[in-house]
Parts: sequence; C-alpha cells; structure tokens
Amino acid sequence: MGQMPRKTTKYFLLIAVVGVMTMWGAGMAAAQTQTQTQTLKQATTAAEATPAPGYVGSETCATCHQKNADSMVDNPHAKLALEHGGAGASCESCHGPGQAHVEGGGDVTKIVRFNKLTPSEVDKTCLGCHANTHPNFLRSPHAKAGVNCLSCHSIHKSVEDTPLLVATQPTLCYSCHTSIKPAFAMPFHHKVNEGLISCSDCHNVHGTFQPANLKITADQNAICTKCHTETRGPFIYEHAAVRGEGCIACHTPHGSQNARLLNVPNINQLCNQCHSPVAANTVHGMGSGSAELSPCIDCHVMIHGSNVDPYLKK
Repeated sequence: MGQMPRKTTKYFLLIAVVGVMTMWGAGMAAAQTQTQTQTLKQATTAAEATPAPGYVGSETCATCHQKNADSMVDNPHAKLALEHGGAGASCESCHGPGQAHVEGGGDVTKIVRFNKLTPSEVDKTCLGCHANTHPNFLRSPHAKAGVNCLSCHSIHKSVEDTPLLVATQPTLCYSCHTSIKPAFAMPFHHKVNEGLISCSDCHNVHGTFQPANLKITADQNAICTKCHTETRGPFIYEHAAVRGEGCIACHTPHGSQNARLLNVPNINQLCNQCHSPVAANTVHGMGSGSAELSPCIDCHVMIHGSNVDPYLKK
C-alpha cells in the first residue's frame, strides 16, 4: 500500500485529539460531580461534629425523633448544607438550640414547639430564611387572616410530587376557599379539578399588591393571555374595556354557567352594559329587545382588538 496523504494524516490526528479532549471533559465533569457529593457529605458531617455552643446537632435529635430525622433525608431543606457551607437547615435551625432540652431529659419547655406558637411567631421563624423569597407575605390576606406557613406546609414530610405541602392543589386551597370550589363545577370552567392548571398559576399565595393575591405582571391581562395567546395583542385598535378593566370586565375567571365564561348569558346584554347609547341607535336597529336579535360579534368579530378596523369589525 502507498503512503497515506499528508492531509489525510492530519485529519485523522485532529479526530484523535478531539476524541481525547471529549473523553477528558467527560471525566472532569464526572469528577466534579463526585467532588460536590463528597463536599456535601463532608460539610454536613463537619457541621454535626462541631455544633455551636448550646446546640447538640441533628444526630442527637434523631436519637429520640428518628421518624422526623428519616423524613428529612429527601427534604429540600437538607439540600441547603452544600449551598451554605455545611450550615444548612437542620432540626435546630427551626426548633432552636437543643442542649437545654436534652440535658433536661427531653423537657418540652426547653425547645421551640410550633404547635404552641402563635401564627405570627411561626411566620417569623420561617421568614427568617424565606423573607427574600416571600417579601409580601406579612401584608397578604393569608397572613392577616392568621393563616401561617404551617397551615399549608409540612416541614418534615410532604405529599408526593408536592414539596413541603400538606395536600395537593386544589384540595389544599379548597380547604379554606369553600365558596370558590363550586365555581369549578360549573358547566364552563377552567380545568383546575382536571389538573390542567392549578391555583398558583394565577395566584401568588404568599402575597402580592394585587387583589386576591393575583400574580403581578407588567400587563395584568398577561395572567390570562399567557394561555389565551390569541387575545394577547398588541393591537393597533384596542378594545377599551380590555385595557381599562381587564379580562374580568367580561369574563368570570373561575367558572360560569355561560359559554366562554361570560358574566352574562347573552352577548348583546354584555355589550350593552357599556354601549347602551349605541344599542338604542336605529342604525343598529337593536332597541330594547337587543338580546333577542343578532349578536354584536356577528359584525364586531375582533372583540379583543384589531390591527385593521377601529370598530373591531375585522
């Protein structure tokens, strides 16, 4: 056989180098993951081995509270150890230093018991870590009604696939909001019971500056239009009601007996709430019996907004 051309030789050498580099990169990534895991274990061990004065460490707590200790293994709080250099959330992060409790033979008066705290005291303990995540909770309707963190959250163990909640949505929300539950049994409703969406898709339960804990967006209609994209716009000719009052000017968000979640059963009645002078105009020929005549949207088809016609007819 003849000698391999120089260009071909360089090509195979390049492939070999790339292969070696790829294998080296994969090996480094695996080593880094292993190092992180070891660091987590070492950090947790170090934190437990040298507790601060007055503290005894979670291993000591587990000698009596083994069930709770076991439930913390897969708990999101346990994963904080690496992020905080071994000082992650442990038993005493929430229940306070346990030395006096242990030396007192398990004296319950020497440890923080959450079932003996007031709602505000519970919230203060949790917000000691979560204040940045939930800055509006203390001003929220939930906090003002005495619904504290533990009303909804189970710190030791949570429902499967629902981190640190005592129940899944919407069951958890219905336990207090009983007047809202029937709306989702209406003939036309958002698919909350069916699991398509959840309460927290629209509401921030930890508090906002909007009524009913609605999530805050640059355009408040975005709560609806993130799913109902065909109504999003922007439009050159906007429907004033959409801009001024929002989607709920015409729609009931949870559920309704009327198609499209409309506030009233007939589209003409709905339009006449704002456009009554037009309804009485003989040009439209609607008059007082407009509810029985052709619906407004037969002509004004682009009811949410139009880029062509100021009267939203196309």
